[in-house]
Amino acid sequence: MHAIYEDSEVVARVVERFGPDVVGPDGTVDRRVLGPRAMGEEGGLAFLEALLHPRVQARRAAWIAEQTAADPVPPLLVCEVPILFEVGAEGQFDAVLVITAAEEVRRARVAARGQDFDALSARQLPEEDKVARADRAYANDADLARLRARSASFAYARSARAT
Repeated sequence: MHAIYEDSEVVARVVERFGPDVVGPDGTVDRRVLGPRAMGEEGGLAFLEALLHPRVQARRAAWIAEQTAADPVPPLLVCEVPILFEVGAEGQFDAVLVITAAEEVRRARVAARGQDFDALSARQLPEEDKVARADRAYANDADLARLRARSASFAYARSARAT
């Protein structure tokens, strides 16, 4: 859903709220600049959530409608929702799969994206709560190939139960 930051209305509203330097040379919002600013300004994240969440939800709904209208209908649709539980959206899905990792791995991944792990974590449910609420959870401390294989086994199990 990063493409939402290319929408001219979103860009204009973000610039109005956070300043023109949050826009990169390509004319889209530079999330690496915006993130720390939004987290550091009072009401910054609430502003972004109010601006972006309805658009994300509308795009997801349109995508799901498009997929379910296809012939044949895909046996499984997967939506990545990083703050699923925090926004209370888990009831919109048939199943929830949480991909987790040890804290030191998550910390390193967030730092590699130029973000503040502690600030992000403070706004989210504790990892153990997400895992407890999920239908399935997998640790992703290894490589992407292993994660894909494990995720495929979950998808197969869900589609087998649905038939």
